[in-house]
Amino acid sequence: MTEPFLSLRNVTKRYVDAGGGVTPVLEGLNLEVEDGEFLAILGFSGSGKTTLVSALAGLIPLDAGEISLAGRIIDGPGIDRGVVFQSYSLMPWLSVEDNVRLAVDAVHSSMSKSERNTLTAETIELVGLSHASGRKLAQLSGGMRQRVAVARALAGKPDVLLMDEPLSALDALTRAKLQDEIERIRSQEKRTIVLVTNDVDEALLLADRIAILGKGPGAAIDKVFDVDIARPRERTEMSNDLGFTSLRNEIVAFLGDMNSDTNREAGATIDLTDGAGPTIVELPNIEPVDLTGEPSELPKAYLEAAQSTSTRRFLEFSGLRKVYPTPTGPLTVVEDIDLHLEKGEFVSLIGHSGCGKSTVLTMTAGLNDITDGWIALDGRYVESAGPDKAVVFQAPSLFPWLTARENVSLGVERVYPKATKTERREVVEYYLERVGLGAAMDKPSSELSNGMKQRVGLARAFALSPKLLLLDEPFGMLDSLTRWDLQDVLVEVWNRTEVTTICVTHDVDEAILLADRVVMMTNGPNARIGRILEIDLPRPRDRKALLEDPRFYAYREDVLRFLAEYEHGAHAVSV
Repeated sequence: MTEPFLSLRNVTKRYVDAGGGVTPVLEGLNLEVEDGEFLAILGFSGSGKTTLVSALAGLIPLDAGEISLAGRIIDGPGIDRGVVFQSYSLMPWLSVEDNVRLAVDAVHSSMSKSERNTLTAETIELVGLSHASGRKLAQLSGGMRQRVAVARALAGKPDVLLMDEPLSALDALTRAKLQDEIERIRSQEKRTIVLVTNDVDEALLLADRIAILGKGPGAAIDKVFDVDIARPRERTEMSNDLGFTSLRNEIVAFLGDMNSDTNREAGATIDLTDGAGPTIVELPNIEPVDLTGEPSELPKAYLEAAQSTSTRRFLEFSGLRKVYPTPTGPLTVVEDIDLHLEKGEFVSLIGHSGCGKSTVLTMTAGLNDITDGWIALDGRYVESAGPDKAVVFQAPSLFPWLTARENVSLGVERVYPKATKTERREVVEYYLERVGLGAAMDKPSSELSNGMKQRVGLARAFALSPKLLLLDEPFGMLDSLTRWDLQDVLVEVWNRTEVTTICVTHDVDEAILLADRVVMMTNGPNARIGRILEIDLPRPRDRKALLEDPRFYAYREDVLRFLAEYEHGAHAVSV
């Protein structure tokens, strides 16, 4: 029997804290990788993915088991393994060429200077950075820096390239470009690659096999899926591939079931239905006070249109334009934004980085001055921020020394000043229960995970009973598996409130899952609305049922094609 190229047998790693407590991270993990294979490892946050990469790299000792590469036991770092982590460790004051040459000189000291120069240039060309070879790292984007990190890892001519979520901190467009670079490296180099990722689509786009790492503590490989999809794989075409959709649905269902089973065992979630389960406090029948002040006079045309039941007029953008001053002159970020929303409508706003999505959102929240045009909410100009417009940002803005309950209470105290103490407490507890934090509402925010902090942010926003809910990539900092949890929480709570909502996102699936309409933005500067897609899917929406609906993949392909078109600088189409 042929020995596998990379073999992990009974790999076990435990950590001991200062008090002597032992936490098992990996327990009895077994895995084999063939020479030239591209293996993707999917796992939840905290499942031990980075520990596994560190063990493969020889950076940490094992407590039991062994890892072998080409028949040799790994007992420390070696040039046979190139490693790319999520956070790149580069010299920002040096050029691209100098950063890569450091690795080349360290590993290939026996080569002549001419040979090392040639290898440096070839490696930089391999990652598509020849045009920026002389530029300092401090002058490069995050995506370009990550390419340098990949080049440096490849410079040693390793037998295996290990990549620990190298793209997770990048925006969707940059991430797509780096995925294409990784695929090009795979096809040219035929190198063995192990990629740790939290993105199912990324794994399906790149890998030959996908291994699912179970949830910790004591994680092992739960299941391995073969990716039998022909190469080259075009992300805009894969939605039409039955093999892709079938396998994607199978993996998503497996991860969802695994997450649900773990949550049930840990008692981490509550029954959010009206059936059997924990008793959820009732929401008191109280109304928030109006803190918006005296309304400004609106245009006569607006007031006349607002009387028409056939016209969306609860939230209106008219001729919206935003210009920022810069050292080189005025920069128009967005212009000619015209959009109407019905009361209770959910709109997703999607587009590439720099298209002005967040700028539109902050103007809508009253946090950013409008250059030209206007925004009206429920018959009033938007001129300032207020609790009638609740905002949830990508980074949860909580007071770390306060508990989850106290963070939510701050807003509730302000918008319900006439309510009794008991009524205000019931509002806070109702929404914390709804977002699955019934057992953690009295924990300090500093002790909560990022996902739990964002749940507090959602509870705080809904507890204000706002007229408008504004979400600015609220799950963008979370791994895709935690993001699914939070999307489901958002859907459940929104179904009960039906508050008018705008959600800025770069996640195509998220945009379709949540929205009644997906508004697609052209590239900036001078970004506009390029297209509006009506999502005709029944509510309430269930993720598993959605993935089996052919309309979902048709919508998905429409959005992906639009984004691909504007990736190459297309112009706006008429709305």
